Amino acid sequence: MAIRGVEHVGLTVPNMDKATRFFEEAFDAVVLYDMLTEPLAGPAVESGLGIPSGAQIEAIRMMRLGKGPNIELFTYSNTEQRRPVTPNDFGIQHICIYVDDIAAAAQQFEKAGGTLLSQPVDLPGADAGPGNQYLYARAPWGSTIELLTCPSPQAYEAHTELRRWRPAP
Repeated sequence: MAIRGVEHVGLTVPNMDKATRFFEEAFDAVVLYDMLTEPLAGPAVESGLGIPSGAQIEAIRMMRLGKGPNIELFTYSNTEQRRPVTPNDFGIQHICIYVDDIAAAAQQFEKAGGTLLSQPVDLPGADAGPGNQYLYARAPWGSTIELLTCPSPQAYEAHTELRRWRPAP
């Protein structure tokens, strides 16, 4: 068995068209295809996805995002929905987008309708290195997205030959 890496990240969004436009404008993402021609619901879907009885998937859209994992967007109806988790909650709490120019990416993110939680900050500890920076931000519907750039070797690299995966330039 060979593990190749993360293929996609799935996000439930309140409005498919607005979320698509956000990813297109913020990250130059491209729509690959829409998966459904009609809503998807029923006992097999509910048990297979662990969703509440009566919940219905209205749409699923796959988007290509740079040279990293794809983004799969979902919209649901007929079910109660909570606000997106924040980094202090259990479970998957954010996605991280690797960028070459974090200042330009932050500006594009904000212009697309996202909210920056800070300006770029130097990475601390084992991630530190000249120019290595990150910032956290929120998509228009509240999901947390991190922007990351590491143009220099990270401090941890001096202590091991193992390396984090990064999208190729």
